[in-house]
Amino acid sequence: MLELSGLNQYYGQSHTLWDLDIAFPAGQCSCVMGRNGVGKTTLMQCIMGLLPLRGGTMTYRGKDAPVDLARLPAERRAGLGVGYVPQGRQIFPLLTVEENLRIGLGARGDRGRQVPEFIFELFPVLKQMLGRRGGDLSGGQQQQLAIGRALVIDPKLLILDEPTEGIQPNIVHEIGDIIRTLMERLGLTVILVEQKLPFARRVADRFVLLDRGRLMAEGPMGELGDDLVRQYLTV
Repeated sequence: MLELSGLNQYYGQSHTLWDLDIAFPAGQCSCVMGRNGVGKTTLMQCIMGLLPLRGGTMTYRGKDAPVDLARLPAERRAGLGVGYVPQGRQIFPLLTVEENLRIGLGARGDRGRQVPEFIFELFPVLKQMLGRRGGDLSGGQQQQLAIGRALVIDPKLLILDEPTEGIQPNIVHEIGDIIRTLMERLGLTVILVEQKLPFARRVADRFVLLDRGRLMAEGPMGELGDDLVRQYLTV
């Protein structure tokens, strides 16, 4: 679905991502893991075109011919079926729930103008609160809104950056169930950035370990052993 090759990124003179070669297989959930500050969110922002690359390619195989995302402006990527739920949710607090959801409609390839009904099946609370402002929702409800907004574009690849951050445990469990449902029902490919190891083990098929902007290990989630956890995840 998405293959990164020779990816390098800089903040000023600081080299933040180093020669990353990572494959995110279609139809699977790959969890990008590592301690704070190792480059996880930077990588997601590069995939979305929100940060510039110094070099490398990002070959995306969506519904059409393969394309190098690195050559496309950020506004083109959603239209290719890349959905993004950023860290901290970043909903529009003064817009209503319905207005937040409808923002993504312009990126749909089928030019649909209605929010897909299955989003309200996944998140019934959003239908009940369509007229409420996004900023009035609880943290868990805002996270559901952020995921729903990304799903409006009919994505093939869904990027979730720390979706459980600051969320109550019952909603965390529900989000995990929803990720697996989306993969089974819609065939989505998911890139998940996550700090909670039990959640990652339950939801993800594969792990990708970063440390100081470098790829240290990757593979099936069942191969994430205690030695790797102690070396790269334990504070």
